[in-house]
Amino acid sequence: MKKWKWYVYIVECLDNTYYTGMTWNSDIRSDQHLTGKGSKYTAKHGFKKIVYSQEFSDINEARTLEIKIKNWSQEKKRKLISGEWK
Repeated sequence: MKKWKWYVYIVECLDNTYYTGMTWNSDIRSDQHLTGKGSKYTAKHGFKKIVYSQEFSDINEARTLEIKIKNWSQEKKRKLISGEWK
């Protein structure tokens, strides 16, 4: 039986804001964001690059972190990305 891996990631948008998401395949999801089909947010704000990613073996743990990060300020997300926030 295949063991799934889940990734919580943060995208830096062209307007320097951040989008947080979750996926089982980072390459496919990155391509979707790049072509404007990843999310309404990145379609509107543009896709620059993925600046943060954390791997999980448990989907519930990944979803919990995704929701937590989505509620953070842009500044707190910047600190997570730079390693200032653990």
